[in-house]
Amino acid sequence: MQHSTDRILVTHAGSLPRPDDLIALNREQSGSQAAATRLRAAVADVVEKQIELGVDIVNDGEYGKPTTDPVDYGAWAMYVHERLSGFERRAVSMPDALKEVMGDSRDRRDFPGFYAQAAAARSARGSQPIEVAINVAPIRYTGQALVQRDIANFKAALANVRPADAFLSAIVTGVQFSASEHYRSKEQEAVAVAEAMREEYATITNAGLNLQLDDPLLVNVYEFQYSVNRDIAGFRNWAARHVELVNHALEGIPEERVRYHLCWGSWEGPHSADLPLKAVVDILLRVRASQYSFEAANPQHEHEWQDWKNVKLPPGRALIPGVVTHKTTVLEHPETVAQRLVRYAEIVGKENVIAGTDCGLGGRIHAEIAWAKLKALADGAALASRRLW
Repeated sequence: MQHSTDRILVTHAGSLPRPDDLIALNREQSGSQAAATRLRAAVADVVEKQIELGVDIVNDGEYGKPTTDPVDYGAWAMYVHERLSGFERRAVSMPDALKEVMGDSRDRRDFPGFYAQAAAARSARGSQPIEVAINVAPIRYTGQALVQRDIANFKAALANVRPADAFLSAIVTGVQFSASEHYRSKEQEAVAVAEAMREEYATITNAGLNLQLDDPLLVNVYEFQYSVNRDIAGFRNWAARHVELVNHALEGIPEERVRYHLCWGSWEGPHSADLPLKAVVDILLRVRASQYSFEAANPQHEHEWQDWKNVKLPPGRALIPGVVTHKTTVLEHPETVAQRLVRYAEIVGKENVIAGTDCGLGGRIHAEIAWAKLKALADGAALASRRLW
């Protein structure tokens, strides 16, 4: 993977705004030749768009992870159920789905009025049942045709441009969105997913592309299972086991081919019970990756740049702090972006910092704002580069 050798390189966390017609084809003609043709063209377009805006390390916008709703940003995780056997889709109510996914939460206990109001608003909009995947049989990887399609589309798009580097995203092992009816525990299910998903990880890197692992678990499990009792010790025991499983799934893949992304969740709310970065940063650095992408721009975590003063970044590793965020539609000023990047560069070295986003921008904010944020990111990185080199 590329480092910032003569300037701060620019990348992002993965998901980018999808064209309306691609979303419509996913909804109305999923699996058709028309959808496949449009997908290939859309990937080419989004790669060119990233280059145009000043992004150096590009991806396919995660367009191969289909969504049928412009505001549905769950495709980054839900796509996996098209590529694994052993799951059955069932409709459940939104409250039941949230309870299963999120469990208990101090944030929801501390701000019950806000969350009740949000639930009422969903109900008033006529919230419909959603589909969740229930594990009902042994889990095996069955997605070779789909991952090879994504690789082929992306490589075709890369043939027309010259980015500094390129990556494809995959969901981290261990993500479950429902109770298992086949395995005795979620832990056993997580192991089965790890064994299956390592095939996707290896396929991406064997194709000569870098792999980004998207991990919503490492910090969010604290919020939904340990925050009520502020059980940091119990959480850290779980987190250490989780990272061991992640590394098992990455076995045999060169570290320099892997970047690792974690986030504190994109639901609307105060996020007052988010796990502090300093409580998990040492475990984070055990992940066998060469670059670490994390939220650094939202109000709960921007101050955590200081925590890296007390951390020794291992040789050959780099940070991708999110210096623009999806959590607000306010557009970051390039000067703000530059200041954030310089802080990190002064701590871990300018060659070990790459400009990134807090999380994926696709589906979370309006497309016009998402593209503007990427431009502000690139402009801010250019400002920071002039100060650092």
